[in-house]
Amino acid sequence: MPETPSSALPRQVADAYVDALIDLDPITGTYLGVPESAGRLPDFSPAGQDALADLARATLERLDEAERLPGAGTDAERRCGRLLRERLTAELAVHDAEEGLRTVSNLRSPAHAVRNVFTVMPTGSKSDWAAVAERLRAVPEALEGYRESLALGLERKLPAGPRATAAFIGQLEEWSGAGRAPGWFEEFVAPGPAELRAELDSAARAATAAVAGLHDWMRDVYAPAVESASDTVGRERYVRWARFFNGTDLDIDEAYAYGWAEYHRLLAEMTAEADKILPGAGPWEALAHLDEHGTHIEGVDEVRTWLQSLMDEAVHALDGTHFELAERVRRVESRIAPAGSAAAPYYTGPSEDFSRPGQTWLPTMGETRFPVYDLVSTWYHEGVPGHHLQIAQWAHVADQLSRYQATIGSVSANCEGWALYAERLMDELGFLPDAERRLGYLDAQMMRACRVIVDIGMHLELEIPADSPFHPGERWTPELAQEFFGRHSGRPADFVESELTRYLSMPAQAIGYKLGERAWLLGRERARAAHGDAFDAKAWHMAALSQGPLGLDDLVDELSKL
Repeated sequence: MPETPSSALPRQVADAYVDALIDLDPITGTYLGVPESAGRLPDFSPAGQDALADLARATLERLDEAERLPGAGTDAERRCGRLLRERLTAELAVHDAEEGLRTVSNLRSPAHAVRNVFTVMPTGSKSDWAAVAERLRAVPEALEGYRESLALGLERKLPAGPRATAAFIGQLEEWSGAGRAPGWFEEFVAPGPAELRAELDSAARAATAAVAGLHDWMRDVYAPAVESASDTVGRERYVRWARFFNGTDLDIDEAYAYGWAEYHRLLAEMTAEADKILPGAGPWEALAHLDEHGTHIEGVDEVRTWLQSLMDEAVHALDGTHFELAERVRRVESRIAPAGSAAAPYYTGPSEDFSRPGQTWLPTMGETRFPVYDLVSTWYHEGVPGHHLQIAQWAHVADQLSRYQATIGSVSANCEGWALYAERLMDELGFLPDAERRLGYLDAQMMRACRVIVDIGMHLELEIPADSPFHPGERWTPELAQEFFGRHSGRPADFVESELTRYLSMPAQAIGYKLGERAWLLGRERARAAHGDAFDAKAWHMAALSQGPLGLDDLVDELSKL
């Protein structure tokens, strides 16, 4: 870790941590727009994981010293120090439990990180493509380090779940082309300059061969070894992951009950809205009707353009009325996700200098016809006023925060909670004027309530309440969770299956949407009560977005004071 002065305050300690982390994790450097990171990949081996943990421990020691200094008690220093301590402590708890030795998922793994980083690398010049080639040559070593970690996990009886393993093997097969077509890396370099053609093709083939090798090892060695392992994690591991993703010591049983309360509330609203679309029909019958007869966008290029216009319209309508947006924050791009992605849309933030804007990504899953009801609320979530406004605003006010707060110090439940709050805000402001769009919004809200129910329920094998219309009194299993989720979602079966695999392999992440939204709503309610008629929603939104990330333990308290 770089030396920091003995008089360093918490924000300086946090910034020194970011500098050191980028050296160990050049993927993070690329997302931040650091050119020196472009040709490298992290060490995903056990030794590489230990190096990250050593950095976290050293940083916490320096933070102890920093928080004793005069000046450490200001709001800016206090918030940063609290966030840094909470995040690093949660990360170390995960590391010390050796969770990094069984990181297999259909959404979040070192292999996904390796592939995804190429999608945000600049490719506008010959030197950019030369960096791509250099990083491609680093893929085999990076994936071998990942394989080494998984092998040690097997040796220590720390298996991943068989369902996530099977899904991941399928993704690796698609990325490699499975010997039937060019691999994903080879397709990626196809637009590269002619003068680097041989170098790019050679490096891409080596990367594809590494993916194919990992695929074969996962299929032939790893999958048989974890075949009898549990897909669920149990209470002890779940509590650990709940802290990591939510920034709170969660009352799991209360959260489970809250999920059911939201389920019943939303079901009543959805039933009323569905009746406007198809009188006498239930919510999911009405949604199936919309799949066939509702408003659609035809074509992949067309849906990308339409989503861009939706975000542009939101920026125009909200700026100056409910938000005050800097010009560079107003810019956000709609993109199509690369083939082989998980089914859920996602967002990537801007580089620190905004040379790469924030980007929303739509996985098409092979489809060319897209129902509007399923897109509008989702893009308010992923784009504007959701993830983009929060994450881009952090980057914009980075000079008032630490670099850590503005970039990598985010808490999943804070971010996802804001994005779900943003969906609700757009409903409150009248941006969902017809039953079709509003039922889609309520379906998205119901999905998040169901996530709380099934994620907690299946991992802890809880009992289904007696007032549930679905298998009352039985204990949750992944099979029941998938059936329940499928019955209460307007989304296709492959999406439902992908989602359940995600919940099984990322325990406690999916609950943060609803629990985070609850925190944002409670913070707003308390701030409004404190200010009375003088409450200014626009000023509150901008102050809330500019204070940087916080875990749910601290978020309500800070929001209430704004």
